[in-house]
Amino acid sequence: MMETLPAPRPTQIPRSTAIRPPCATPFSRAHWQTTCAAILATTTTTNAKAYGAPRVNGDSIKPALSDHAAPPLDLDLLPVSNLPRPLTITDLSPAPMHGSQLRVAYQGVPGAYSEAAAAKAYPSCDAIPCDQFEVAFQAVELWIADRAVLPVENSLGGSIHRNYDLLLRHRLHIVGEVQLPVHHCLLALPGVRRDLLTRVISHPQALAQCELTLNAMGLNVAREAFDDTAAAAEHVAAAGLRDTAAIASSRAAELYGLQVLADGIQDDAGNVTRFVMLAREPIIPRTDRPFKTSIVFAHDREGTSVLFKVLSAFAFRDISLTKIESRPHRHRPIRLVDDANVGTAKHFEYMFYIDFQASMAEVRAQNALSEIQEFTSFLRVLGSYPMDMTPWEYSSSGQTAGDTSSS
Repeated sequence: MMETLPAPRPTQIPRSTAIRPPCATPFSRAHWQTTCAAILATTTTTNAKAYGAPRVNGDSIKPALSDHAAPPLDLDLLPVSNLPRPLTITDLSPAPMHGSQLRVAYQGVPGAYSEAAAAKAYPSCDAIPCDQFEVAFQAVELWIADRAVLPVENSLGGSIHRNYDLLLRHRLHIVGEVQLPVHHCLLALPGVRRDLLTRVISHPQALAQCELTLNAMGLNVAREAFDDTAAAAEHVAAAGLRDTAAIASSRAAELYGLQVLADGIQDDAGNVTRFVMLAREPIIPRTDRPFKTSIVFAHDREGTSVLFKVLSAFAFRDISLTKIESRPHRHRPIRLVDDANVGTAKHFEYMFYIDFQASMAEVRAQNALSEIQEFTSFLRVLGSYPMDMTPWEYSSSGQTAGDTSSS
């Protein structure tokens, strides 16, 4: 019976000459050439007796492990300087959470209230203005920005429906909220008197929020809508309009060299806008401070029974709701009833947005959503995040009292 010979073991590369992983510090050219020569000499010992030292990129090298001389063998290798730099842990580490060197996208131009909200949410951040809400979403998704701070509701004007629709369209997560008092000012070019004005421009909501005050001031002039408050101030300054005033913030006056004709002209002192902070990844919910959770759900059955069941799931567990908003389904906005009913009746399919005061780390919140999921056709958690508990009353200087970060 023939004896089976053991399979030859693969040639072992000495530990001192093993190739470093790509994430290690790049080799110098001499180290790279020496390592290539060592590997070649170790794995082709018999060939080394017949051939001489290898050549790396046309340069002769002294044999590292062989003293035999022979015709050189060319080994075409790229220089280390041409190789891509390996990723390091710094490249993959998450962005800082509290505003240090953080890029935050907001809608508007410098001086907008959204910029002030971004500064409150992330002090010392690098604020990135965007001309549209959707551009701010895309800036975070494309890693141009680390966060976005966008308005979702105003205490007088209600919800900003556009951003609720965008929350459903994009896959960003709500990681915090910030409430910002809206303090409107009437701005004009230096030297312009109030009685010389023929029109006032600003965002439509700002015009509506100051209508009574403007009338009481005797400014029964034309009101024209603009894209946003700070852009209106910028337009007055850039065009040199001496017959036009803008409604915007005091910071916009400083940025664009305008004078404040009237301060605090909003009709309601309790005018507050709520902003949400958006990120690519959710935060870990906690229970050591007040948290809020935002969800959106839909159902494909008619009637109010599903909504009643959803509200009951929260009421049974003593979970308070802070907001409930309905929006028509984007892909199926309307459905006609069948011919058996009155032909003029129509049925809308809705998406429901709900904010409730509980953290997803709490068992009661988990159980509530587990129950809701049983009788809804769609359920998504938009985010579970710390509530903004800072006071928002204005001091005599026009700045927010207790204006600190909520993150």
